Amino acid sequence: MNRATLNLWVGIFVVAGFVAILFLTFKVGSISGANLGDSYKVTAHFDNIGGLKVKAPVKSSGVLVGRVSAIRFDTKKYDALVTMQLDRRIPFSTDTTASVLTSGILGEQYVGLDTGGESDNLKEGSEITHTQGALVLEKLIGQFFISKSQEAPDAGRK
Repeated sequence: MNRATLNLWVGIFVVAGFVAILFLTFKVGSISGANLGDSYKVTAHFDNIGGLKVKAPVKSSGVLVGRVSAIRFDTKKYDALVTMQLDRRIPFSTDTTASVLTSGILGEQYVGLDTGGESDNLKEGSEITHTQGALVLEKLIGQFFISKSQEAPDAGRK
């Protein structure tokens, strides 16, 4: 194989590598995605949103039904106020529950919606009142160690 052919193959391999990295960046970063078209805005208050970001997916039963459009700190309630754009073709009842969840190995965070049984549906500007914040691993580990340290003195007195 001559030098020019070898350089050509190396160049093709490098370009393919850059294309693969670019594709993964868009896929992991949730930049690419479905166009929602006709949508409506709803809000929800969370005590902790973890690493949730604007443009994060909003899913119900694993299906993309919207996107997070804004996140801000509410100075009246001292929690996070998340604004979501939901697909108008998919109705959610007024007692829908919103949770901040994590998916995959890389830990992409998204909002999961579980609809309730009410007959009335969410409309433009509605607020989801039933929410569950993100699970923070550091808090869980801390609680585990605190509970184990409280058990330790009792175990040594037998």
